[in-house]
Amino acid sequence: MRTPHRPPFRPVSVGLLLLTLACAPAALPPQSDRTATWFEGATLIDGAGGEPLASAAFLVEDGLFTWVGRAEERDPPAGALRVDLHGKTVIPALIDAHQHIGLTDVKAGTAHQDHYTRANLVEHLERFAYHGVAATMSLGLEADESLAFALRDAPIPGVARFLTSGRGIAATAMAGPQQPYRLGIPRGARSPAEGRAAVRELQSHGVALVKIWVDDRGGTVPKLAPAVYRAIIDDAHARDMRVVAHVGTTSALEDAKELLRAGLDGFAHTVRDRDVDDEYLALVRQRVGVWSTPNLPGSPVTVADLPWLAETLPPFEVEALRAQAERLAVEGPGELFELQCRNLARNLDAGMVLGMGTDSGTSVAWTTHTELRDMVSCGLSPMEAIVAATRVNAQLLRLDDLGGVAAGKSASFVVLDANPLSDITHTRRIAHVYLGGEQVDRETLRARFLEGIQ
Repeated sequence: MRTPHRPPFRPVSVGLLLLTLACAPAALPPQSDRTATWFEGATLIDGAGGEPLASAAFLVEDGLFTWVGRAEERDPPAGALRVDLHGKTVIPALIDAHQHIGLTDVKAGTAHQDHYTRANLVEHLERFAYHGVAATMSLGLEADESLAFALRDAPIPGVARFLTSGRGIAATAMAGPQQPYRLGIPRGARSPAEGRAAVRELQSHGVALVKIWVDDRGGTVPKLAPAVYRAIIDDAHARDMRVVAHVGTTSALEDAKELLRAGLDGFAHTVRDRDVDDEYLALVRQRVGVWSTPNLPGSPVTVADLPWLAETLPPFEVEALRAQAERLAVEGPGELFELQCRNLARNLDAGMVLGMGTDSGTSVAWTTHTELRDMVSCGLSPMEAIVAATRVNAQLLRLDDLGGVAAGKSASFVVLDANPLSDITHTRRIAHVYLGGEQVDRETLRARFLEGIQ
């Protein structure tokens, strides 16, 4: 058995509390004119990184938390609907800071730019909501940018909030991800002037986070040149925009060093070609606030996960995951996973802020939970992983209303049947999901996900 890598603990923005209340069952409440709901009795992990709060209570009014504390500290307001959460654990709704949804038809198991439709995007956002995710950031691969911006600007109640960086920037449109269904999507920039023009165009669409690819795909495509990405970073910062970079698997360490010197805000992956060195770590320490969303390449599932996945995935996908899980159970996670575990630990020790992103494309939403598990297997505590996926991601994406259970924030939270601090896989033991104070009808969504599947 592999010994987990335990990095020295560094508070990076992690949060905890506990939640409890008493009375009526936690099923969907009946329609009522009352806008106040009192939840009591749960253990609350609030996303702030502190000790969980046992026997917690919180008040939700008009979609917001308006009071959070211990149940004995106050009485519920007169006329409030009361929800009993004794025996449950509450965490803030999760946030995925890196994905590429909309290009996959989950039921058919196919990936193509033609799948990038409003209906397919909404289904993917429903899948995120089902799995307890309140918001998700699409980083750079929008096959229909106008559709992406329209969905961003008109959020749909009851599904995860859709965030987008628009079409990202690579050296050429063909120098982004190399899967055929993703080719030709990025903006191309071969000169500083083209890089600055791309930033201006993205700003005109309301983009706040610019995605760049610094990767030559093993020498098969041109790499975004240092002069170009420096111009992109400088121009973005002058416009109060930030830049996140994908670095490849060849020369990634040296590229990462130059990006840090250029003032990069975050990495969409850890360095994946070699162990980071002292020079790189010194640059991380100097670049205060730089972040990473690791996207660890561990085993996506174990055989024990398959019944959980069968709730939402077609049988052919479950069987493919079964074969992969059985193979990896024999072979182990591999050297690439071990390398990224080591680099993750070193980044944290150097002060890098750690968020959580799945880089999901063909696998939608459920990978949020397996990414949390992989982060813990690389040495984070369950609390650190939860904070990375809640409070930290909310800060990285400037989502002031999400990421925590606190007065004034959106009442977006997940009710769990077991405590994830004892086992991080308990984040998938979901009893209920609330987004903006409204309970997600997971049963109806589950039936829709499996409709027509043999």
